[in-house]
Amino acid sequence: MNSKRRDFLKKACISGGCLCGFTSLVKAVPSSTEPDPDKLLMQEWISTLVSNINENADEKMRQKIMKSCAISHYEHLNMDSVLEPFVGDIEKFNQFIEEKWGWKIDYQKEKGILLADENKNYCVCPMVNQEKGVKSTIYCYCSEGFAEQMFSVVVGHQVKAKVISSVLRGDERCIYEITLS
Repeated sequence: MNSKRRDFLKKACISGGCLCGFTSLVKAVPSSTEPDPDKLLMQEWISTLVSNINENADEKMRQKIMKSCAISHYEHLNMDSVLEPFVGDIEKFNQFIEEKWGWKIDYQKEKGILLADENKNYCVCPMVNQEKGVKSTIYCYCSEGFAEQMFSVVVGHQVKAKVISSVLRGDERCIYEITLS
């Protein structure tokens, strides 16, 4: 693996994983055991912002703000390029995320519903401040936005995503309901 690609993957995913499942691609990349002070600062800043949003905005506004933040993570990971081979073929994409990301997919084609289970017992969001235990449930709205963008690109039209199970909410795993129609 060349050093530019290694650096990209390290920056994108070493912080604890991400919705897209790229964490498995960087396991071979050695990482420092020392906490990254820049990462800690960003997580602290973001945690403070999220706490303020949580305290000062109603639920509808929290959802709107956090869902819109998903595009930053999506673009940072260059997801349009990642998804390009799967555009127009949801079943091929489902197979990919099951095999490469370890997700479990229940595709109910006749209902136009897809249940996407991340199949992990921890929150993969790189924005969650694990060191300080700041794990607000409003991060789940960002995950909804990411899933909506990702599946919308694959199917070629806007879809609706909803987190129906969340580690941050006390559930065993994070599961998304994707309404494709």
